[in-house]
Amino acid sequence: MANRKYSQDHEWVEVEGETGMIGISDYAQEQLGDVVFVELPDVGKMLDRGDEAAVVESVKAAAEVYAPVGGEVIEVNDALNGDPSLVNTDAFGDGWFAKLRLTDPADLDELMDEAAYKTYCEGLD
Repeated sequence: MANRKYSQDHEWVEVEGETGMIGISDYAQEQLGDVVFVELPDVGKMLDRGDEAAVVESVKAAAEVYAPVGGEVIEVNDALNGDPSLVNTDAFGDGWFAKLRLTDPADLDELMDEAAYKTYCEGLD
């Protein structure tokens, strides 16, 4: 999708207006393996770009999810509390983590588009 951007830590943000929906990429969920628990941020929490936004636990490891952009958490994906495996089955859809009201749209300039991210991941293998 044209308005999805990626961080080097494998988080994504999809922006619509002043709202950014964040999650982790397919590459990240594949590296983690089966996700068994997700700790989401509190609604109302202010995050700067690079702050810990969530924690994901899988059968292999626990990993922090960092905010690819700064903003105020305005919604979290409560469905992950009941079914954390949505991160594995639909990382770019039902597996999203939180929605932020962006505080600095310039944060997006620091992120990669789909093509650049794909090239970045190929360099990791």
